[in-house]
Amino acid sequence: MLFDFETLAPQDRYKLVVSSVVPRPIAWVVSQDAAGTVNAAPYSFFNAFSDDPVVIGFGAGPRPEGALKDTAANIRATGEFVVNLVPESAVHGMNATAIDFPPGTDELAEAGLTKAASARVKPPRIAESPVALECVTFQLVPAGRHTIVLGRVVAVHIQDDCVLDPVKCYVDTPKLGLIGRMHGRGWYTRTADRFEVPRLTVAEWEARKKAAE
Repeated sequence: MLFDFETLAPQDRYKLVVSSVVPRPIAWVVSQDAAGTVNAAPYSFFNAFSDDPVVIGFGAGPRPEGALKDTAANIRATGEFVVNLVPESAVHGMNATAIDFPPGTDELAEAGLTKAASARVKPPRIAESPVALECVTFQLVPAGRHTIVLGRVVAVHIQDDCVLDPVKCYVDTPKLGLIGRMHGRGWYTRTADRFEVPRLTVAEWEARKKAAE
């Protein structure tokens, strides 16, 4: 069935996209304003985009009246933030930080979450998260009502028992226990159900074609 985005209302385009572009990783973003007030909020318009430099990005929407939400306003003012990834064990804390609290509220304190010091940036990371990516602003891209925040990763924290080999930078990804965002207002998915499909070389592909003849 065809849906012509040139004729659909914005809320209908949004529903179609978030119901079909799944699963999406979740950026649990911690920022702080110039006075040091900490803010935390989850964003599922999120992914990684390059490796040298490592750039990750998320889309931050505005408040209903059109003003920037605290996350985007803080990053615009300070140029620093931390993207924490969300394990299933912290999903209820993450959900609490998604509440539309008044500006200036410390969502981590409201949710009973633990702040941990970052190494390269001022905003803290979330101790309950097994992965925290410290970022400085790479670029802020206006996209309609949203702001696409691109951050250059300057440091990453990974939970000790999830690192298989620190020299080779091997991570026990399944042990991270991360979740992804699905559709609707409250659906998520676990990353425990996996299957492997090895990448093929051209020679392997041609051999498979020949064998099938």
